[in-house]
Amino acid sequence: MSEVVATPQSPAASSTPPLRRTVYWILITLATGGLLGRILAVDSVNVRELEKRLKAEKRTDWQKSRPFLSANDRSRWATARALVEHGTYAIDDVIQEPNWDTIDMVKHVGRDGQEHLYSSKPPLLATILAGPYWLINRLTGATLGDHPYLIGRGMLLLFSVVPLVVLFYVISLFAERFGTTDWGRIFMVCAATGGTFLTTFAVSINNHVIAAASAAIALWAYVCIVHDGRREPWRFALCGFFAAFTAANELPALAFLVLVAVALIVKAPKPTLLAFLPAALLVVAAHFTTNYLAHGDLREPYAHWDDWYFYSFEVHGKTKDSYWKNPQGIDRGEPSVATYALHTLVGHHGIFSLTPIWLLSVVGSGIWFTRRDRRDLALGITVLSLVVYGFYLSQATIHRNYGGMTSGLRWMFWFAPLWLVALLPAADWSSATRLRRGVALLLLGLSVLSVTYPTWNPWTQPWILNLLLDYGWVPAWQ
Repeated sequence: MSEVVATPQSPAASSTPPLRRTVYWILITLATGGLLGRILAVDSVNVRELEKRLKAEKRTDWQKSRPFLSANDRSRWATARALVEHGTYAIDDVIQEPNWDTIDMVKHVGRDGQEHLYSSKPPLLATILAGPYWLINRLTGATLGDHPYLIGRGMLLLFSVVPLVVLFYVISLFAERFGTTDWGRIFMVCAATGGTFLTTFAVSINNHVIAAASAAIALWAYVCIVHDGRREPWRFALCGFFAAFTAANELPALAFLVLVAVALIVKAPKPTLLAFLPAALLVVAAHFTTNYLAHGDLREPYAHWDDWYFYSFEVHGKTKDSYWKNPQGIDRGEPSVATYALHTLVGHHGIFSLTPIWLLSVVGSGIWFTRRDRRDLALGITVLSLVVYGFYLSQATIHRNYGGMTSGLRWMFWFAPLWLVALLPAADWSSATRLRRGVALLLLGLSVLSVTYPTWNPWTQPWILNLLLDYGWVPAWQ
């Protein structure tokens, strides 16, 4: 058979330009949004030069830079250091070192009968973090105190980049499984790789990225079981393990675990009981075991708000009060539930104002509600989103703090893979006309702007809040 050669006039040659143009425009949108975000965040501060000058002046406090960007991630890093270097969950010694301070800690009596400081974060993730750090420390003798950049950045590759690559791959599987147009599929994957705050937070150890990757894996396993009729026990075990691990990293995601478990036990009770349940219980056991080892209590530190958070401690020979005795600024919380709802939806920390691609998820859920074979996904994602969001609205004033000093409503970031799946039918629908594609690209570009605005540190205020504060349109927190 002779080889078919495509000519400029042949169908083989003319079938690919529309697809290429689709890719071009989506990539242009990603790049433009990223540039806008970085332009808005331009700052002339040069910490390295400042360090050189202070060091030349023989100042003892010359070191200002560090790869651990907030009290939040330092709290987890400090626990990992304490476990590996001191054999304890108590972080008293670690926080005495320069640049290792944190406000995210509690104080209570330890096993030795003395009071100690501990991270306020659930200890399971920090315990896992300590594993590779222990290996590095034992093989090389290096510590995070001596080599924070080398070790810290190396471990970020493992605990941020790897989970995100897995998430991106799983999203591509969803695109192929449920997508109906090339434009919609490509748009969805581009939104995943550049339009969510997960990439923003990849530079800092946090529970949100890991929870999102776990939720993506669990949801894919669920789809294989329920929508594709697969009944291999390992799929149930995979779903149970990662649904539970999502909840271990984002406690309100317990609703996700329960919802998936109920759906599967109705669909296939035997493998759910024999494979899903034991895998989930393995994570549950690890969660409570590490909490008991760290605190001598099965309850999270968050459950001890009335006593463990209010204390005094000594650092560098000075007595200080817990930050939580008198929280400052945004951490004082929003007294009005209505105002909190406004700003977490369409305001300065808004899910839809900062990342408007999620408007497409609302449209996509509506499209799938009309389809019997997709209704379970649309209903499940919608109900779960409302339940978890309602949970955060119901919190006391002190906990209605928008996630603290952060670039978005981080407690909802783990929904990204679920909302991306719901976005797909809307992306396919948008591909039908130039106007719809243009609107979708605009929403994507604005989302990219928001997620790239925190150029080097995700633990900064959103651009919308900075804009409102600069022009006096909202009162500054005192």
